[in-house]
This record gives sequence, C-alpha cells and structure tokens, in this order.
Amino acid sequence: MNESKRQQKFSKLIQRDLSDIFQKDKPGIFTNTFVTVADVKITPDLSVAKVYLSMLMVKDKNEMLEKIDRHKKEIRRDLGNKIGKQVRKVPELIFIIDEVEEKASRIDQLIDNLNIPPADSEDEKQ
Repeated sequence: MNESKRQQKFSKLIQRDLSDIFQKDKPGIFTNTFVTVADVKITPDLSVAKVYLSMLMVKDKNEMLEKIDRHKKEIRRDLGNKIGKQVRKVPELIFIIDEVEEKASRIDQLIDNLNIPPADSEDEKQ
C-alpha cells in the first residue's frame, strides 16, 4: 500500500516532533535510555499513527514500551501542542518496537566477528 504525499508529509512531521518530545520534553520517561523514532506510518484518514521505536541500548524493550504506553496521553497532548495548528485532529498513537535497526546491527556485529583470512599474495601471482 503506497502512502499519499499527504500521509508521507504528515508522517515526517510526527516523526520529527515526537523525536523532539522524546529527547527534550520527557527526560523522566527515558532516564538513561536512548529511544528514537525510527519511522511513522499513518492511516489514509490521518487518524492513527503507528510509531516505530528503535531501542538499541535498552535492556528490557517490552518494559520500556509499557512505560511509553502509560505516558501515551501526555505524549499525544505534547504532540498536539506542536502540530495543532497544522492538523484538525491529533492522531491516535500506537507505539511499536522497531526490530529492523536492531537486526541490521546484529548482522554487522556478526560480519565484524567473522574470521576471514586475508587473500594470500602468492595466489594472486599465479
């Protein structure tokens, strides 16, 4: 399903402003953790935003997700304060753990740990 230009623009706006909220306005929720907004997918009617969160350094991701969900109303209110002039209704937020970045990081780690011997210079001469 392709997103319309309107959905893409709205998704980027929400991603930028939520990132801002997470980093500047909510230090109490994210004490000593690094949670970033990896992506936002919005429904065609702009009523629901699925927010994909990257939690690379977080030990218990489900616990962090529950903590974020407990603060969902105030996060949505803060988002509304930022985007209220640009939208009629602030979308419902659904937070989801983004596994893509973590899997890529794990693959990079595996590749770095591979023991690949250097090419033998004598083989190249033959």
